[in-house]
Amino acid sequence: MIGPAPVLAVIVGLFHVSAYVFIRGRAGARLPLLIVAAVLGAWAGDAVGGRIAIDPMRIGDFHLLAASVVAWLAIGLVAILAVLVPERSPEARVPRIETQVTRARQAESPSDLEGPEPEATPASPAPDASEGAPS
Repeated sequence: MIGPAPVLAVIVGLFHVSAYVFIRGRAGARLPLLIVAAVLGAWAGDAVGGRIAIDPMRIGDFHLLAASVVAWLAIGLVAILAVLVPERSPEARVPRIETQVTRARQAESPSDLEGPEPEATPASPAPDASEGAPS
């Protein structure tokens, strides 16, 4: 038979991770690690609260306040470690493969395949500012 502490630790851990993600806005790829840390922290917090025996908020034998505090400490530990661990270098990343499809235009004659010839424009000298000014 399973006791209430692991079940309540999972509920408390998921609640606090949800609150963290709501406050932060995103968790990215570290979400599973946050969930595991918060659940284990809530379970350990319940054990610490049982040893201290000073917990004004309890659900049966589950020490809610101590479980919540240790769950937030575990979430904070994961957040700090995520900042301290360096990201992978750009060389180690797998290049993204992109495909672009373009339709070829149909040519009516072989000269159309070469493209339009550039139009020749005569080079005109730049106007002098002193020519149009009254003296």
